[in-house]
Amino acid sequence: MTQPAPKRFPAPAIDTLPDDIRTRLLGVQEKSGFVPNVFLTLAYRPDEFRAFFAYHDALMEKDSGLSKAEREMIVVATSSANQCQYCVIAHGAILRIRAKNPQIADQIAANYRKADITPRQRAMLDFAMKVSAEAQLVAEADFVSLAGHGFSDDDIWDIAAISAFFALSNRMANVTAMRPNDEFYLMGRLPK
Repeated sequence: MTQPAPKRFPAPAIDTLPDDIRTRLLGVQEKSGFVPNVFLTLAYRPDEFRAFFAYHDALMEKDSGLSKAEREMIVVATSSANQCQYCVIAHGAILRIRAKNPQIADQIAANYRKADITPRQRAMLDFAMKVSAEAQLVAEADFVSLAGHGFSDDDIWDIAAISAFFALSNRMANVTAMRPNDEFYLMGRLPK
């Protein structure tokens, strides 16, 4: 039997991390019961960890014209297109919880065009996918279409920024062979 290859970018031990990062990880662990692997993996580079999560929080936690569930829809759809197992599984769990819908994440990950979403959300995901895969083709017609679905310019910025940010996240998750925590697979599957 062969031994698994050593991990190229090993996660540092939590007790060796700078105070601010250790505090954040322990806070997440207290709230969720575990430390998501993205926190451990990105802690390998503390300055980049701080920058990553500052931008993540600015995009994903603010009040805006996009609901928190819609933001997670963008992450799941674009991460599926980018073949990012970690983000599809982890953000799929968050989407199920925020949408209070145990099926929506799987539907969006498999094919958002067939998912049980509104026409507005479909337009949002069409644009997010375009930004994720073909941003050079974004044109005025895209903005007109989105405005027709009630999206403001700030909402459109948010859709684009979330798509672009998670393109970075997807690529780093794949490069680092980041694996979803087992806990994510069951989250939000059964109503409470």
